[in-house]
Amino acid sequence: MFRSALSSSISSLSRNALSVGWRSPVFRRFLSDEARTKIHAAVNEHPVVLFMKGTPEMPQCGFSRAAVQVLDMHGVPSEKLRTYNILEDPELRSSIKEFSDWPTIPQIYVNGEFVGGCDILLSMHQSGELEALLEKHNIIPNIESSTQS
Repeated sequence: MFRSALSSSISSLSRNALSVGWRSPVFRRFLSDEARTKIHAAVNEHPVVLFMKGTPEMPQCGFSRAAVQVLDMHGVPSEKLRTYNILEDPELRSSIKEFSDWPTIPQIYVNGEFVGGCDILLSMHQSGELEALLEKHNIIPNIESSTQS
């Protein structure tokens, strides 16, 4: 009896918490000015910035691995890519989510602008939007202009 009462209380609590939503002030932390400044500088430091779990050589989750693979497939040069392992810094792990107002990792920034997570990156890759974005910002060479030269 105690188990069923506890179970129903927990599931009711979970439903109420989930109905409040991620972006609700209940779930938001306050990002310090110092953390905001550091993250802003980081996303503007390189043309492509990836906040991920692990490193490109050793990703610690499938979504981070997929993001690295997509960027590799597009030929993003290593000198134009900066990655941050959020598992090494708990403050960064929570702060980056508030900074972008995006609840998941990985997170990709191109020229200081938040692009999205793995699902958006994959969708952009499939539609051709990612290649166009990377070419527009001179991160990868434009294939048409390269073949016409």
